[in-house]
Amino acid sequence: MEARDAAVITLSGVRHRYRKTLALDAVDLSLPTGRLSGLIGPDGVGKSTLLGLVAGVRRLQVGRVTTLGADLSDPAQRLAVRQRIAYMPQGLGRNLYATLSVRENLDFFGRLFGQPAALRHERIAELTEATGLADFIDRPAMQLSGGMKQKLGLCCALIQDPDLLILDEPTTGVDPLSRRRFWQFIDRVRRRRPEMSLLVSTAYMEEAERFDTLVAMDAGRVLATGRAEDLRRQTGEQDMESVFVGLLPEARRRGHRRVEVTPRPRADGTTPAIRAEGLTRRFGDFVAVDGVDLEIEKGEIFGFLGSNGSGKTTTMRMLTGLLPITAGEAWVFGTPVDDSDAALRRRIGFMSQSFSLYGELTVRSNLALHARLFDLDDALRIERIARLADQFGLDDHFDQRAEQLPLGVRQRLSLAVAMIHEPELLILDEPTSGVDPVARDAFWALLLDLSRRDGVTIFISTHFMNEAERCDRISLMHAGRILAQGPPSELREAQGGASLDDTFIAYIERESPGSPAPDVSDLPSADGPRDPPVAKVSHFSPRRFWAYAQRETLELRRDPIRLVFALLGPLLLMIAMGYGISFDVERIRFAVLDYDRSPQSRSYLEHFTGSGYFERLPDLTDPVDLVQRQEAGEVTVALEIPPGFGRAVKRGDPTEVGIWIDGAIPFRGETILGYVQGVHQGFIEDPAMSPRSDVADRPPVEIETRFRYNQAFESVYAMVPGIMMLLLIMIPATMTAVGVVREKELGSITNFYATPTRRAEFLLGKQLPYVGLAMLSYGILLLQALLLFRLPLQGSLAALTVGALLFVFATTGLGLLMSTFMRSQIGAVFATAIASAIPTILFSGMLVPVSSLSGPARIMGFGFPSAWFNHVSVGTFTKGLGFDALGLDYAVLAAFGIGFFVLSRLLLRGQER
Repeated sequence: MEARDAAVITLSGVRHRYRKTLALDAVDLSLPTGRLSGLIGPDGVGKSTLLGLVAGVRRLQVGRVTTLGADLSDPAQRLAVRQRIAYMPQGLGRNLYATLSVRENLDFFGRLFGQPAALRHERIAELTEATGLADFIDRPAMQLSGGMKQKLGLCCALIQDPDLLILDEPTTGVDPLSRRRFWQFIDRVRRRRPEMSLLVSTAYMEEAERFDTLVAMDAGRVLATGRAEDLRRQTGEQDMESVFVGLLPEARRRGHRRVEVTPRPRADGTTPAIRAEGLTRRFGDFVAVDGVDLEIEKGEIFGFLGSNGSGKTTTMRMLTGLLPITAGEAWVFGTPVDDSDAALRRRIGFMSQSFSLYGELTVRSNLALHARLFDLDDALRIERIARLADQFGLDDHFDQRAEQLPLGVRQRLSLAVAMIHEPELLILDEPTSGVDPVARDAFWALLLDLSRRDGVTIFISTHFMNEAERCDRISLMHAGRILAQGPPSELREAQGGASLDDTFIAYIERESPGSPAPDVSDLPSADGPRDPPVAKVSHFSPRRFWAYAQRETLELRRDPIRLVFALLGPLLLMIAMGYGISFDVERIRFAVLDYDRSPQSRSYLEHFTGSGYFERLPDLTDPVDLVQRQEAGEVTVALEIPPGFGRAVKRGDPTEVGIWIDGAIPFRGETILGYVQGVHQGFIEDPAMSPRSDVADRPPVEIETRFRYNQAFESVYAMVPGIMMLLLIMIPATMTAVGVVREKELGSITNFYATPTRRAEFLLGKQLPYVGLAMLSYGILLLQALLLFRLPLQGSLAALTVGALLFVFATTGLGLLMSTFMRSQIGAVFATAIASAIPTILFSGMLVPVSSLSGPARIMGFGFPSAWFNHVSVGTFTKGLGFDALGLDYAVLAAFGIGFFVLSRLLLRGQER
């Protein structure tokens, strides 16, 4: 691998499939070391899949991939070679952490590659100085511009000084000036490290000139490899977009013709299709669009150029009424823009940047649905759908689901849907992004036909400068402001630029003078001393484990919503559940309908009022009053004492008392019945009420009930420790459940796949902050139990705390386990909440003792950690238990925690599929 022409990357017979989609088809490729190699082609041709396989990020299905001499099908070789590879995934800032600062992001990556603190600080200083990020080193990544995110992502990749740098479409969505400076930085890095190999993918054909070796790809296959001039000779074309078209198979090129822009008929004196004055949009303190002035004529194709985040989409949404205008005014066909104006919306067709149709519906169903949304009658709908299908070439795809369509056909369908109601104005937000040149040319042929033949006004945003050349006029937008407007040729002439790229750059530099190009003069020279080698890949690296733990902690601290949910949520729930859930039946409201009014009846009633469980209300007047007050819920127990009750008691004759109990809640009704029977029995056994006082009539044995624990017999002494157990499983488990799946959704999971991080380091690093947060929550709940609910802690505080620590280790492990195989945060949260709440509430002993359960319920109780901690929690509070009585509970809780961790490690993938 020392020779310059030796292969740094070799692929043999590589195939890769995503379900029914073949992403790579029998790819054979060999790329030389020390060269800048480029993959060119539109989205969906397999570039990202190939780069992921080469970086070891994606699992190899069929074939063989060798990178830097390592066979990537061998896990040990793949893990070892990651020390020498830097991988920057597609998407601005996708490998960054939004809430972390520039310094913190770089420090995190340095730790992942095992760099000691001194070397990390040195590399961070060198890279930020070289890229102009030193002045923004403490700024969060979310507040950086697109170009700065791009540079930070590259710095994170370069911090380990790799032998192979892999960049997946690093310049997509970046303004021309940032794109140029990015390549200047790459050139300087290469001069300092000539032995470094680079593999870069791009959708911009004009960047192809920069590569030493070009690899043109389409439909998962390699079309050709070689230098740009070699491919020109092969195809006989000059510009790289035509070269790429020439390399396509004949079947793909059939019917393709160059786009010819015919002059637009002038329509002087007509009302402009779009007019905007001082159009402004703010999001809080951020100004997304700043005082934009526009005037677009009817039938004109007006191009909107600018990088991601420059305000193009926001402007378009304001003009369609989809977004409120903060300041300024806008008119469409002379009518003020109003989001409630249905008539105006019928004159506008809008095609969003991302595919927004219904993927599960067919082409026919999507067209029919949108026709109905615009109230087209049946005959007109059928005629319009047939005409659009023929015009946009959709006949052969009529019964295909939209999600199965090729990208170019999908874009044509989106345009057909936008045209279904025959609008006079089309607003298209980057409609050709990622589409291959053939489909893009066909799309533009349709746009030109709509403009020139039907007089439709087209307002289109794009990143492609060759598309901008096809517009009648263009507007250059940067940082929310319009830099210049006019025909492309006039703007070029005004700046003396040879291309629109140069023209755009000149306007940006004029707007932001004094911004230096990146320099790498301070980077370590290839001829000078090299950085000391990083530590070899170990079985477990405390540095990498702590890097993930520290980063997760920082993100938690800077996310107020999650912190409030984790700390304030349990506090409020403890109050609500502690006071709201009680099995104590006290202050039972009763009223009396006393027909006797004798001393005996009064004594009978005094037994109720003196019991402490009953609260007497004003007497009832008649049976109707009894029924009405019980129906209203005012009276829980109604007593009806018949006439002659006192005489019968004095004589010892049988008599009856009517007792009406509200049994709407069966459990409460049964308890009240028991209380009533007890009071009644107490009255019967009262010697003062008995007509005989013969001691021989008394029972030979009297039983007095005493409770060993919880002498007051109040449910709060059991419920509050049980609620603590419930909250320490629900909240921590749910919080941890989003840990891994959140990285999957954001794409930062790639940093785990692309670095030497092991599964144990990653999982424990993710889990530790949530264990700490859960223990903080435990402290708050404990203080509430002691101070608010006045529960005495009879047992050992240390024993309870050790049990809580083992319990939250198990509960956060459960959340982590859910997170490893779930695909969305919502799914992970719901699954974890259900999996934790149901066994805890029903089978943990919180409501019913586990020992009284049988069959599957008993297995569920002992087979979940809640029951074991419930014994610890209730036992230490009410029974005075200590370490000596809780050994089994500790052992089982530790086993649960270890078991969940082992399962998580087995289920967590080390590569993408």
